[in-house]
Amino acid sequence: MNFHRRDWLKRITGAAVATVFVIGMGLPAAPAMAAEKITVFAAASLKNALDAANAAWSKEKGLEVTTSYAASSALAKQIEEGAPADLFISADLAWMDHVAEKKLIRQDTRSNLLGNRIVLVAPKGEAKDVDIKQGFDLAGLLGDGKLAMGEVKSVPAGKYGKAALEKLGVWSSVEGKVAGAESVRAALALVSRGEAPYGIVYQTDAAADKNVAIVGTFPEDSHPPIIYPVAILSESKNADAAAYLDFLKSDKAAPFFTEQGFTILK
Repeated sequence: MNFHRRDWLKRITGAAVATVFVIGMGLPAAPAMAAEKITVFAAASLKNALDAANAAWSKEKGLEVTTSYAASSALAKQIEEGAPADLFISADLAWMDHVAEKKLIRQDTRSNLLGNRIVLVAPKGEAKDVDIKQGFDLAGLLGDGKLAMGEVKSVPAGKYGKAALEKLGVWSSVEGKVAGAESVRAALALVSRGEAPYGIVYQTDAAADKNVAIVGTFPEDSHPPIIYPVAILSESKNADAAAYLDFLKSDKAAPFFTEQGFTILK
């Protein structure tokens, strides 16, 4: 055996002994890989409640949750275009159905998580109760002002609002006064800043903004049921996604949603 070969064997043997020593001492040979963060795409109206739920989950499990909030329509299109995420929580069934038809969710993980109501809001200092009923004079209340609501062709809150106004027979009188917003939170902001005298948002949004007040609640039979479905996305590789989804559906998470005005669907 030549000198170079003996030297190489000595170095290999020494490394093996060092590895055995490390293992024998119960010390890791290399740092453990950090758990991958959970990424959630969630309807904008969920922000306050879901932020609180995520904070509780992270504190308990030591796992990070990153949430992207936007209109369900925008999130569904991002998912369709391949945006990486683990879960999707939509503000209506239609956009969850859309991604399901594209085989982008794990169908066996889908469930209806929450319910909500739509309400009429006004800036807090100017709020007066409105009797929302068949043929109520919303156009007269608006005057020269705008009605803030989500974009009626895509944003779930806007679609619910339009359906209610049509059912109550007042849509045609206010259609030209609508200020369509990219999300329900954007519509809320228009009222909160005094840029619109009235707006249609979820009751949970109104609870999240101290500058607005609920002046009326739309009858539940004036629009389709407001349902927030949730599902794990097909492309998710996160081993903790299922446990996180179980947490959202648990009694531990329920108070974070009910405190904001959501109803729990089980």
